[in-house]
Amino acid sequence: MPEPTRRRGRPRNSGESSGTIQALDRALDMLDLLAAQPGLTLSEIAEQMKQSPSTVHRVLHTLSARGVAEADPATQTWHIGPATFRLGSAFMRRSGIVERARPILRGLMEHTFETANLGILNGDAVLFVAQAETQETIRAFFPPGTRSPLHASGIGKALLAFGRPETLRMLLDEGELIRFTDKTLTTAAALQEDMTRIRARGFSFDDEEKTRGMRCIAAPVFDLTGEAVAGISVSGPTHRIGHEHVKTLGAAVAAAAQDLTQAMGG
Repeated sequence: MPEPTRRRGRPRNSGESSGTIQALDRALDMLDLLAAQPGLTLSEIAEQMKQSPSTVHRVLHTLSARGVAEADPATQTWHIGPATFRLGSAFMRRSGIVERARPILRGLMEHTFETANLGILNGDAVLFVAQAETQETIRAFFPPGTRSPLHASGIGKALLAFGRPETLRMLLDEGELIRFTDKTLTTAAALQEDMTRIRARGFSFDDEEKTRGMRCIAAPVFDLTGEAVAGISVSGPTHRIGHEHVKTLGAAVAAAAQDLTQAMGG
């Protein structure tokens, strides 16, 4: 009697969902956690990941061997490793937008005396990828790699107003408009009204909607197809960015965004 034909492919009960590798998912989730909360101990990572310490230990040491995570022996805490910089730099070289933006951000900071930022759309958030930091003692700080919600950030709202309509629609239909301060726009109607104002004046205004005492003004950057692919902003404390300064700062930010648009061939 012939032996039954063995079926090729992945064995059953592998613990992997269709099209994904569970162990790789776990490792990438751990990297996301270390990027958001550097300096966690192994037990803290295990608790937040809801994984056993032994599993977390194996993943961390695998990541450490590849240089994408590293431990601080003095504090027994874990951090993102130097290899992640190389990977991130490769992504930025692909777009070229950061290098083109650097002199423009520097010029905007020197003109306004406030921190200038560059951000791109990253899922349901803004990913800050470059910054020209002011030397003022009190200043906004969004280091590259920081993410901020679309509905409560200047660049996020600029991208919602001038970007693809489906991005705004998905946020309103499926997303959560989390309240950060008493000024956060947490209803679809309020956000839609703000989108109308942003499109009319050409720049967005975050009026303490993410952080009390801080304001941000942003404008979109367009690529050669006319799509909003990034945003430029200035951010600073309310005692320096008063309502009487919004129009002037908005014009400066919009001009800088236009300069970067032209540099990108937009």
